[in-house]
Parts: sequence; structure tokens; C-alpha cells
Amino acid sequence: MNPHPDDLGHYIFDLVHPEGVIEGVRCGVPGWVNVENSIAAAAICLGHGVSPEAIKEAIGTFEGVQRRLDVHVGTPGLTYIDDYAHHPRELSSAISSIRQMYPGRKLTAVFQPHLYTRTRDFAEEFAQSLSAVDKLILLDIYPAREEPIPGVTSEIIFDKVTASEKVLLKKEELMGYLAEEQVDVLATFGAGNIDRFIGPITNMLEERLKK
Repeated sequence: MNPHPDDLGHYIFDLVHPEGVIEGVRCGVPGWVNVENSIAAAAICLGHGVSPEAIKEAIGTFEGVQRRLDVHVGTPGLTYIDDYAHHPRELSSAISSIRQMYPGRKLTAVFQPHLYTRTRDFAEEFAQSLSAVDKLILLDIYPAREEPIPGVTSEIIFDKVTASEKVLLKKEELMGYLAEEQVDVLATFGAGNIDRFIGPITNMLEERLKK
């Protein structure tokens, strides 16, 4: 298959099938998981007689789904991705995919824990997943439908994270902090209201690129 990511994290690969090879397929959305999904979709299409040329074009033009490795700023020197990941296994998968997409680049992650009960029950697992980034910016818990639980705060995750850099912030402090932060690859994760920061962060980074 000869898969390899380009500078923007989109994989290019040769799709081998029983009738031959579709060469130079470029996945329209970044991340290895999307290569796997596109191969499965291609297999179904080939089985129904869709031409290799149409399959290659469809894979290349697919724009993905909202909040799943969603690239909002994509340049070789400054990248911003948002993902809905809010469970430790989802975080590990997303972080691993981003690492593969942008090898050798510094990954800064912003994570907003979702629910007091989930934070309490998976604090150890969250810390393990988040320790795989270069720098962690951890926000307060988004409570959703829950009342606070005594002793359950983002700190029970934060204290266990072993990333070389980490900081604990309230969400109101995030934009001011990022305004002073030099980022390479920035990712926001969570199922709470962290999605409200996507527009402001994107605008801020795009303005930074103009300077």
C-alpha cells in the first residue's frame, strides 16, 4: 500500500484490490483511521462495480464529519484540530492519529473533562491518555446534567499526568493564555462547550499566520 502522510497529515496510498491497484489515492481527511474507513468503503464500491477512477476521486474529495479530527487550520508550521473525544480510549486514538499525521511536531492539547462521574471513574485512564501529548492545557469539568461531587475536580486528572508541560486553567482563561502561547500543532478535545472556542481559536491562529 505504501501509505505516507503529506505535510498536512493527509495519507497518500496505493489501494490494492483483486482486479489491480488504484495508485496515488489521497484521503480527503487526515488520520490513519480515515484511511481504514476509505479502504472499507472502496471494497464495497468495487464489489458494486464502481470504477477505480470514481473511487479515487470520492476518497480525495470526502470532507469528513464535524468534530472528528476536524482540521480548522492546516499549514506545515501551524495546525489546529478539533475532536469530540471525551473518553480515554477515544483520546488515545485521536492523539495517536495526530502523532502519525504530524511526526516530529510539538502537540499541545486542550481537554475539557465532561461530567463529574466520568472524571471520577476514569481519572487514571484520562491521565494516561493525556500524558502522550507534549503539553496539556486542562480545563474545568463541564458538568452538563450533573451536580458537583465533593473532591472531584480536574485536578484529580492533572496530578497524574506525566506530560513534560501541563497547566490547569478555567475556560474563561483559555483564549488569553493561547494568545501568548506559541503552538505548532494544537488540538482541542471534549464533549462539553469547548466547541464554542473553535471559531475564536481558528480566527486567532489565522490572524497569526498573516503576520
